[in-house]
Amino acid sequence: MITISNELLTIQLAEAGAELQHIVRNDSGLEYLWSGDPAVWGKKSPVLFPIVGGLKKNTYTYNGHEYTLGRHGFAREQVFTVEEHTSTQVTFLLKDSDATLSVYPFRFVFRVRYVLEGERLQVSYLVENTDSKELFFSVGGHPAFKVPLVEGTGYEDYYLEFNKTETTGRYPLSPEGQIELTPVPLLQQTQELPLKKSLFLEDALVFKALASDAISIRSHKTPHGLTVSFNGFPYMGIWAAKNADFVCIEPWCGIADNVAATGELNEKEGINQLVPGEKFERTWTASFF
Repeated sequence: MITISNELLTIQLAEAGAELQHIVRNDSGLEYLWSGDPAVWGKKSPVLFPIVGGLKKNTYTYNGHEYTLGRHGFAREQVFTVEEHTSTQVTFLLKDSDATLSVYPFRFVFRVRYVLEGERLQVSYLVENTDSKELFFSVGGHPAFKVPLVEGTGYEDYYLEFNKTETTGRYPLSPEGQIELTPVPLLQQTQELPLKKSLFLEDALVFKALASDAISIRSHKTPHGLTVSFNGFPYMGIWAAKNADFVCIEPWCGIADNVAATGELNEKEGINQLVPGEKFERTWTASFF
């Protein structure tokens, strides 16, 4: 277990998946991250790479060859190397291997960096194309925050607050996990979405092109909460397992295949492209109060 801390926060992380394990506010002792109960959902904050969401039939085609890749890619199941570690930051490193090349025929360097600044945690994804051909990839976060956060409050005492007024629908998922083409109305001239477990009975709430670039978890019954800021991430997923005591706020640079997807990797919606030697970086932040 890797620990970084400052006067306000203590963060623990695992080399397996470069995954957050604990986020604790030092003054209140509050834990903000889901417990990872395997009977409900055993992850806490998986890193999504080199795809986000699921592929149609779990396959894609590149350069005439078909490959199989599971939901959200392989990074969350890999053991990363700790490349750099100080008291307030850590950088995890993953490179291509024979195992990754068998399902994803690209050479790459992928880093996940966590940096503490006051009450804010910065999470950065850094992708480098070390191949001789163009690299196609998606990347994103999947942090699960504990709700209810404070003892004596319930799940429905909390709401999501968008930092801009939203009029937008969510994109449903098909039974096979693909994104439908037509959104379903959800937010109408509002900045608030009350949390209730029934929201997630049909899987994630998937958004494209939100006006907002920050979403907070708040309650009128406690001053404690958190804000996730995600400028530069064009897609957003909000999800919880069925009847679970958490909510995921997921900044994505990429999205699951839609129902009309061709399966060609270079035609995939939201796919990012890097020429040889080029680098990509995106950062989301979470502030805890």
